[in-house]
Amino acid sequence: MNIAIFVSGNGTNCENIIEYFSNSKDIKTALVLSDRENAYALVRADKHGVPTVVLPKPEFGKEAVLLPLMRKYDIDFIVLAGFLAFIPDFLIGAYDHRIINIHPSLLPEFGGKGMYGHHVHEAVKAAGKSETGMTVHYVSGRIDGGEIIAQFKTALSPSDSVDDIAAKEHELEMKYYPGVIEKIIRGL
Repeated sequence: MNIAIFVSGNGTNCENIIEYFSNSKDIKTALVLSDRENAYALVRADKHGVPTVVLPKPEFGKEAVLLPLMRKYDIDFIVLAGFLAFIPDFLIGAYDHRIINIHPSLLPEFGGKGMYGHHVHEAVKAAGKSETGMTVHYVSGRIDGGEIIAQFKTALSPSDSVDDIAAKEHELEMKYYPGVIEKIIRGL
């Protein structure tokens, strides 16, 4: 089973996933794709010998470019790990229930357009929430609107800063995301 990881930024989750599957005999990270050539995730992938491709947003949205690329790397499953570009309908159709995303809140709260990264943690803080968490969901045509697969929670205190909230939530991602990916793939 060949997976592609789509990234836009630093890539801590990307590297965590690569390392998690590095000794697997039947699940392989075959490609890391980014819409940004300066994404540090590309450096992390290269360090582990994983092929990388940069596909800027205009090219990413073209079926005649993206689907042949997925075939070239024999991609069976797609994992979004901090990927900020909208996933086109043609890719969702080609990989029905084989594209998953991680979101840094307990969806449906704090999801949708513009709700990513620090924006989510700032909203959680402003709402005075006593807990936050992460959600793994299938990708659909609606931003953060796909079927929820798994959620993990962590307690918050009123004294937690936005950075504290981000750190607690990120710890959940690092601990749980690769295992959820494996369970989904093995359940296919």
